Amino acid sequence: MKKISVTIPCWSEEKSVRQMYERLTKVFREELPEYDYEIIYVDDYSPDNTRDEIRKLCQEDKRVKGVFNARNFGFNRNVFETMQYGSGDATFMLFGDLQDPPELLPKMVEKWEQGHKVVVGQKMKSKESKIMYTLRTLYYNVIGKLSDSQQIQHFNGFGLYDKVFIDVMRQIDDPNPYLKGLVSEFGMNICVIQYEQAKSERGSSGFNFMKYYDVAMLGITSYTKILMRVATFLGAILGIFSVGLAVFVLISKLLHWGSYPYGTAAILVGVFFIGAVQLFFMGILGEYVLSINTRTMRRPRVVIGEKLNFEEALEEVMK
Repeated sequence: MKKISVTIPCWSEEKSVRQMYERLTKVFREELPEYDYEIIYVDDYSPDNTRDEIRKLCQEDKRVKGVFNARNFGFNRNVFETMQYGSGDATFMLFGDLQDPPELLPKMVEKWEQGHKVVVGQKMKSKESKIMYTLRTLYYNVIGKLSDSQQIQHFNGFGLYDKVFIDVMRQIDDPNPYLKGLVSEFGMNICVIQYEQAKSERGSSGFNFMKYYDVAMLGITSYTKILMRVATFLGAILGIFSVGLAVFVLISKLLHWGSYPYGTAAILVGVFFIGAVQLFFMGILGEYVLSINTRTMRRPRVVIGEKLNFEEALEEVMK
């Protein structure tokens, strides 16, 4: 009997922990009775009663397991670790706020059995803010054009992953991985299933502007080189233009010494423009340096505080 591991990264999901369990077990009971399964909740140090709800389920059902991080390590690191805790032939990862439907699992299993090693969900519609959905679309379009590898638009990690792919992920020694890019880069025989994303059961997003910015810049610095090259090319073009302008001004001044104006306004505009360009690309360079610095420190992605219902022989994943 094949086994499917369901891994669920959580943060402040006390309202949906039991509902997630009930919907998942119903799917396995009614549509996938021929598969064994385990359900693993991974809590990233929630400030509410999420852990209490997970503990209750672990006591009621030994197929439910819990992993509690020792502190909050952030979305990217926790999600990447979460997908590696399963021991099944495939790992089904979805998020604890129930925006992504557990009922899509049978269709994903069907595609997996057909030979697809990675079956992911792609949001075609979302009940989140239209402004946020539009901004996401714009970001995906930008990074898609800048990236060296083709990116999956409106993909958040929700999907079914074969054990072969999970083993590849376990080999990646990156303290701050960008899962969306890694799936696009290393995914084998990827199948994309489109769906409509529901509203979060949490009620409000745990992300603020800086967290969205961190995720966006992680994707840009991990999978794009073109921005730094644009800085080089733009600097060269502005340099050539400045030399040409300087020659033109010199000749004009020599020919019309008494009447040719200095053009203070034009000089100020030019100085501010070039300064703005320099500061922008210095900021981009700083993001790349920060990304390099984080990766060279070789810190563990997460530290586990407690594990529930895991066998003693299961080695803790603390890469």
